[in-house]
Amino acid sequence: MSPKASGVKQIARNKKAYHEYIILEKFEAGVELFGTEVKSIRQGSINLKDAFCVVKNGELFAHGMHISPYEKGNIFNRDPMRPKRLLMHKREIMRLFGRIKQDGLALIPLSVYFKDSRVKLELGLARGKKLHDKRDAAAERSSMREMDRKLKEVRS
Repeated sequence: MSPKASGVKQIARNKKAYHEYIILEKFEAGVELFGTEVKSIRQGSINLKDAFCVVKNGELFAHGMHISPYEKGNIFNRDPMRPKRLLMHKREIMRLFGRIKQDGLALIPLSVYFKDSRVKLELGLARGKKLHDKRDAAAERSSMREMDRKLKEVRS
């Protein structure tokens, strides 16, 4: 038997989520996938840009998560945009469902990674940013960049 792959290997990040939302809490969920989808993810052909999660009938699904078809998968390839079921404990799903309904929050996929040869999805419980929040974040980033530049000049 071959040794089991260990460690965490990041495959994709949703950079847009950090721009559009304020992340309040992070969760880890497994993803129910087919073989060709896993092979495609290993090649890094996954896009989380417009992805979101919903709770339906007590189950958690990720919509808008695009996994490109595996080129050697022929008839076994699935629809790239099909909703993927996420694997979490029932009480965690119900707690998230309550927070989403009550507080008007959203569940957003933040990253996809391999953890001990299993595909995991990092979810963020998020609140949408207003336009002024985005402007404040951009101003803060530029001021930090300017301070770093000045410190670099002083040191050299």
